[in-house]
Formats: sequence, structure tokens, C-alpha cells
Amino acid sequence: MKSRRIVRVEQRGGRYVKFLPDGTTRPLETGTSDLARLAAMTDEEIEAAARSNPDAAQPLTPAQLKRMRRVSPAKYLRWKLGLSQAQFAKRFCIPLGTLRDWEQHRTEPDRAARAYLKVIAADARFVERALAS
Repeated sequence: MKSRRIVRVEQRGGRYVKFLPDGTTRPLETGTSDLARLAAMTDEEIEAAARSNPDAAQPLTPAQLKRMRRVSPAKYLRWKLGLSQAQFAKRFCIPLGTLRDWEQHRTEPDRAARAYLKVIAADARFVERALAS
């Protein structure tokens, strides 16, 4: 089991100090990032630096990327509008089962449906007004 270390930081006398696990305090280092050095690095150097830092989130391997599933455009659009499946389906006159199939990658929207989703993404209020009349 990994040990967890909690570091507390407080401001004292206009300076930040961190409390170490042994109870001592140390001034908090600020401004330690060197953006100019980072900007000069190549993508390969950045990736090597990230992989060498155990505290950094590690880049995904090609095998991990292959196992990941993309979010369907219909689901992304629905999230962006902040609607549930039922609300989205009712508001834009899409059968709920069809929407679920698109979101679960059982089927893909045909060309007309993809175009309709693009129009909704561009101006959802316009589509709502057009469907209401």
C-alpha cells in the first residue's frame, strides 16, 4: 500500500510556508517553472521529462489508447447543451432509442442525421424555434 503524504500550506507574514510530515516548516518555492526552457524543448524531450517525473501523469501507451472509446458526437452535443437523453430526444424530435444507439456506438447516424446534429450544434435555439412552429 502506498503511503500518503499530506502537505499543508499557509501564508505567514506575507510568505507561503509548507508544513512537512515531520512537523517542520519550509518556505514554499514559487516561480520554479521555466517557461522559456519548456518552449525550447521538442515534443520528444517533453515526453521524456514527463515520463521521468514520478509525480506527473504518465502519457498513455498505444495499447491504452487503442482500448479507449471515443465519446459519440451526439453524446458530446447533449452534454454540451446540459440535457438528459430524454430531454434531448424530445426537444429535437429524435427517437430516444435511436439516440441511445448512437451514444452507445451500436449504430452510427446517417449523413442526414449527422447534418442535423451539426445544425443543432451551430444554433440549438434556432432549431427549437423551427420545430415549435
